[in-house]
Amino acid sequence: MAPPPKPLHASFLCSLALALLRAGRLSAASHVAAALPAASPPAALLRRLIPALASSGLAAAAVRFRPVPGDPLTINSILRSHCALRSLGPALALLRSSGSVDTVSYNVVISGLAEHGHHGVLAPALLAEMCKRGVPFDTVTVNAALVGLCRNGQVEGAAALAEMMVRGGGIERLDVVGWNALIDGYCKAGDMAAALGTAERMRRQGVGVDVVGYNSLIAGLCRAGEVNAARDMLDTMKADGVEPNVVTYTTFIAECCKRKAIDDAFSLYEEMVRMGVLPDVVTLSALVDGLCRVGRFSEAYALFREMEKIGAAPNHVTYCMLIDSLAKAQRGTESLGLLGEVVSRGVVMDLVMYTALMDWLGKEGKIDEVKDMLRCALADNHTPNGITYTVLIDALCKAGNVDGAEQALLEMEDKSISPNVVTFSSIINGLVKQGLLGKATDYMRKMKERGIDPNVVTYGPVIDGFFKCQGQEAALDVYHEMLCDGVEANKFVVDSLVNGLRKNGKIEEAEAFFRDMNERGMLLDHVNYTTLIDGLFKTGNMAAAFKVGQELTERNLLPDAVVYNVFVNCLCMLGKSKEAESFLKEMQNTGLKPDQVTYNTMIAAQCREGKTAKALKLLNGMKRSSIKPNLITYNTLIAALFESGAVEKAKYCLNEMSSSGFSPTSLTHRRVLEACSQSGRPALILEIHEWMMGAGLCADITVYNTLVRVLCYHGMTRKAAAVLEEMSGRGIAPDTITFNALILGHFKSSHVDNAFATYYQMLHHEVSPNVATFNTILGGLESAGRIGEANKVLNEMKKSGIEPSNLTYDILVTGYAKQNNKVEAMRLYCEMVGKGFLPKVSTYNALISDFAKVGMMSQAKELLNEMEKRGVLPTSCTYDILVSGWSKLRNGNEGAYCCSVLSFRSSQHPVKRYRKLPAEIIPESPLTASLHALCAAAASVVGVVLVISLNLLLQDDPSNE
Repeated sequence: MAPPPKPLHASFLCSLALALLRAGRLSAASHVAAALPAASPPAALLRRLIPALASSGLAAAAVRFRPVPGDPLTINSILRSHCALRSLGPALALLRSSGSVDTVSYNVVISGLAEHGHHGVLAPALLAEMCKRGVPFDTVTVNAALVGLCRNGQVEGAAALAEMMVRGGGIERLDVVGWNALIDGYCKAGDMAAALGTAERMRRQGVGVDVVGYNSLIAGLCRAGEVNAARDMLDTMKADGVEPNVVTYTTFIAECCKRKAIDDAFSLYEEMVRMGVLPDVVTLSALVDGLCRVGRFSEAYALFREMEKIGAAPNHVTYCMLIDSLAKAQRGTESLGLLGEVVSRGVVMDLVMYTALMDWLGKEGKIDEVKDMLRCALADNHTPNGITYTVLIDALCKAGNVDGAEQALLEMEDKSISPNVVTFSSIINGLVKQGLLGKATDYMRKMKERGIDPNVVTYGPVIDGFFKCQGQEAALDVYHEMLCDGVEANKFVVDSLVNGLRKNGKIEEAEAFFRDMNERGMLLDHVNYTTLIDGLFKTGNMAAAFKVGQELTERNLLPDAVVYNVFVNCLCMLGKSKEAESFLKEMQNTGLKPDQVTYNTMIAAQCREGKTAKALKLLNGMKRSSIKPNLITYNTLIAALFESGAVEKAKYCLNEMSSSGFSPTSLTHRRVLEACSQSGRPALILEIHEWMMGAGLCADITVYNTLVRVLCYHGMTRKAAAVLEEMSGRGIAPDTITFNALILGHFKSSHVDNAFATYYQMLHHEVSPNVATFNTILGGLESAGRIGEANKVLNEMKKSGIEPSNLTYDILVTGYAKQNNKVEAMRLYCEMVGKGFLPKVSTYNALISDFAKVGMMSQAKELLNEMEKRGVLPTSCTYDILVSGWSKLRNGNEGAYCCSVLSFRSSQHPVKRYRKLPAEIIPESPLTASLHALCAAAASVVGVVLVISLNLLLQDDPSNE
């Protein structure tokens, strides 16, 4: 340890410190003084040094020294420095431990507490402490205490304290500063009646309202939305001889800008300049913000550049505001350019700017840049607050990283930063998007346990998510819970409920809910109306849809492009393309420009109707309107042209698509090949495939599977096998879908052995078969009449660990029934229903037919009863089989019963009409006449079979004459 300096050395350092102090080099003087031993700095030096450091803003240097005992000046200077550094604990400790404090000491600490909001509540306690210690207080003390309480939101407490001080004789009367504190407190609390009443009391007590008081009143009225009252207050201010200052005008200008009344804002700005009041950086920043709000970015940017010339250089708030506005307007490049300027100009980036940039980057989906921005903020010694963490959590949720968002929430809580309703709402929204509704509801419960009430933004996504994932009842339960919590629905919730109800087939309830919300005075927008119109159209209620559209216009909500697109789309879906065209014309007449969606909808409608010439005409109209066709446009048109056989026009469109910069996708490939297939020109399939490959189609497994499937559909299995070899040459391994398509193709072509060879080839390539593979093989065997070989396939299924599916059993039961193997068919049927599978109607028909063929009609009827018990509706084919079976047994009663059942069913669910049997085939009689009527009602061939059967019975039974 170094020996202490000698007296001569200490004396020299002391002289040097004084010399530096006289020269104004305060930092150097403090370093020299700090090098002296604790006991050696003379009081004379400290009495000059500590106040100088405190008044020069070098608070950190001032608090390194101890105050001179018995000297209030040094004590007060150190107290002021502690308050400037927000070291309120050390300030209070020094105040209470020192015996030389005075009124100024307490004033300094009370003012320091008031500056830091929530600590202002300690002011009354310090006033009581002053009384105990015999330290007198003055108007400054009282004013500081009032400011502290008002900033803490305890305005009534501040008013009571002021009253007590005046009545108790602590102060003679409240001065203008104290009155201003109360007025400002009431204004910020939104109690304008109390604020105006305080101003009136102030006047009655002979204290005139000054510019600060008037500015507080004007700002409060503006915040309350009472702009006219604020203007009246400005007139009163002028009448009282108080000249408005820059704060007065800036308050009005900022309010005009918030309301997007930018012309009024500039009128006030011109008046301000005429009155000789120079604008400051806050005034000009407000105007820049106003211009951005109305989308006049070029003017905002020009004013921003003029600020420095006016003498009010942009500060970090101006930069932050402009960067944020540009980002929200999707002008990210300009925003990043300004960010570079912030760095190059040395403008201090505070936490607000970092948070704004994080918010923009998060909305752009640039999550890595969000994290980088947070790291930069930490590197600049900024401590993230609740808003910063909320922005980070929201960005992570939007990027789908809910786990990361939950980690950020835990980190936030570890740092004792309380999440708010926005934080939880972001997490809940992210969880809902991932389908994790259970976790979302858990978070809602946690919110309530912590005393954070979910709001409509919290409930909205949850209601929407429950509709999409868990059904109507669960969604409505959440909605009723929201209402019980006293949360009113907003437009998003209305849209979710209307959309959810109409998707669940409850369009009447959806419309009733919509009407109810309207009657309650909710201002519904285009989106809400569009959702209801779309739902009404899709349920076929055109009249109601048009009525809602009429209401939209009556409420001065002029239809936008989206509304017209819904009308056009729904009319096209209903096959009313002419009406859709009239809507397109009306849309153009109202000055609205049809977009890609409008034209694509119209083109698709014309293509569905086979009117490709009209579709091409619409394409040309689209180009004339300077609307670029997209991939959807070309895919729709090309597929329709190939389907209609207009091969050359389709090829021309393919070339146009390629020259427009669109490469064919797997969707284009699939739609075009399927269209070629349906057009009856399978020879084109390979040609078009090769062309697309040359046009930049990415050759992947999806593309090749489509090609193999389409070729196999047309029995071109050799070419499909060649495609398999081509795939191997390109390094694309065939998958289960590829082999399944080939196996099905071989079975369709009746090449059963080739199908099995393909299956073994599949195993050789180590491609695992799935249940569809085995169902395809079993279906092929059933079609070929070789269902007896099914056991071999079932053993293969068992070896692969694949359980038979519903379709497997349908194929087996049908196959054995067709082979008249009743025992095996019924065994498999019992096994099927025992496993909880529901047979198809065709399966029941096969079983019933098998029994009917051999006259076992009681068993056939039992199957019919079982079929109905299981909710499988018999078809006309089922009754045909039964009637035919009973006619062979000459059982007229059962046949008539079947026919009457079918007649009733046909009236409920109309079936396909069959050609009437010529009258001359069946001799006319009263009974046959009634049977003719019965047949007409049934509209089925069953009636014809029954008539013939019963006529045979009549010939043998004379009593039916």
